[in-house]
Amino acid sequence: MTSVFTFLSEQPVLFLFILIGIGMAFGHIKLRGISLGPAAVLFFAIAMAAWAQTFDIELRVTRELGVLGLALFAFAIGVNSGASFFHNIKSAVGPIVAMVVLYVLVAAVGMGVGKSLGMSTALISGTFAGALTNTPALAAAGQASGDLGAATVGYSIAYLFGVIGMLAAATAALSYGKKDSDAPSPLANRTIRVEREDHPFVGDVYEKLGQKVTFSRLRRGEEGPITRPSMSDTLDPGDLITVVGPRELVAKAANELGHSSSHSLIQDRTYLDFRRMTISDPKVAGRTVGDLNLATRFSGTISRVRRGDVDMIAEPGLVLQEGDRVRVVAPTSKMAEITKFFGDSTRGLTDLNPVALGIGMALGILLGEAQILTPTGEYFSIGSAAGTLVVGLIFGKIGRIGPVVTALPYTACQVLAEFGLLVFLAQAGANAGGQIIEAFTSGTWWKILVLGILMTTVMAVGLYAVMRWIFKMGGTQLSGLIAGSQTQPAVLAFANSRTNADPRVALGYALVYPVAMIGKILVAQVLGGL
Repeated sequence: MTSVFTFLSEQPVLFLFILIGIGMAFGHIKLRGISLGPAAVLFFAIAMAAWAQTFDIELRVTRELGVLGLALFAFAIGVNSGASFFHNIKSAVGPIVAMVVLYVLVAAVGMGVGKSLGMSTALISGTFAGALTNTPALAAAGQASGDLGAATVGYSIAYLFGVIGMLAAATAALSYGKKDSDAPSPLANRTIRVEREDHPFVGDVYEKLGQKVTFSRLRRGEEGPITRPSMSDTLDPGDLITVVGPRELVAKAANELGHSSSHSLIQDRTYLDFRRMTISDPKVAGRTVGDLNLATRFSGTISRVRRGDVDMIAEPGLVLQEGDRVRVVAPTSKMAEITKFFGDSTRGLTDLNPVALGIGMALGILLGEAQILTPTGEYFSIGSAAGTLVVGLIFGKIGRIGPVVTALPYTACQVLAEFGLLVFLAQAGANAGGQIIEAFTSGTWWKILVLGILMTTVMAVGLYAVMRWIFKMGGTQLSGLIAGSQTQPAVLAFANSRTNADPRVALGYALVYPVAMIGKILVAQVLGGL
């Protein structure tokens, strides 16, 4: 094996793709329905690097490749989560504060137990960084303590259980996530026969239903033409109207207006037709549903938007992305013109939007490397991952700046995120695997292991208990929040693989990741300076 390992040590790119390919082959293996997914790349890389170390050969994936992978991953996650992040951030203040308090608690427990075991401050602060799997925190701990070597030993031994322990916590969250009450309601459509005698305006009913439904078709009487209803139309007894929206709101609309009709206006395409179209024209991407003003342009309505595998109601404020598939209801004669307007090309699914990608990544890396002064007089940076995530969140939220589209297609983001994640996991695993052999040769390895397990367990149990029973967070979103609080993409990848990339997982991750990154760096720096 010496010649094989020597060859691989001279070919870091080849080694990278071997780790990705063989690691994911293991990741697809299921035991009792559970697989590691991309996290298997991390563990395979640790094993390979540790094995090579026994031959005194260092196998590495270069740091620059790891930085690129993690930055791509974070930026893509940010773009996809931007709109929902800023919509939900107000409700996340409590969980974020609780998470930071838990970091302080873990550090206090670590200092108390570590000192009782005779461990140095550098070793304790490095163990804290490893138990919470945060490399920038390791750098801060090493700088503050003045002993990066000792901090690295603590980090290396604690890191592996830091991943495994949080994988267990995510599994526990997902086990009760099957009963989540915050699961998005599936969309439904229903034709309703109006029975009300007070002739309500469509707009009034729309407001009463929280602006979460779409009225797509209206027929006056039994034989009248089917038209697109406007907010100023009244609903008269005997009218038939089609409502699209979350299932419970559609049922509420039926109770509000009359009863469900056996006649379906959707089946009659004589006057109005419907069609799904892919947004591939950059002029449309980055604009909201309301900005398109389809009613005035084409006498049409967007009833729903499909992004990835998720159907969403076409609310006026929803920012459209390239690759979205919109369901349009419009006069049959207008369909060709509307198709040309949206583009309706598969290019919309794969366009990387290199302008937004390049500028966003550059701004994120610059933000991540900016030096921030701490109260102790030391400087630190939040790192490229946190910087690109913040910029990605902003780009995903605004959608467009003048003629420049800032968002990327959902499908392209998914590909970038997965590839970037695999590159980072390979680099992180190879780096940790090489250090673990050295770490276990030290006489204090068992103390570090015990302390690391304790720190990870306190954080995992604390997060699970506080988020589930105090903030009543659903298990699916909690699994993403656990990954975000740990700043651990392997846990996020595991949760995504178990939920078929449920958007609530990415939302939980993005809600806390920037604060988690900064919080752990600051706590590690204070801990190392004690």
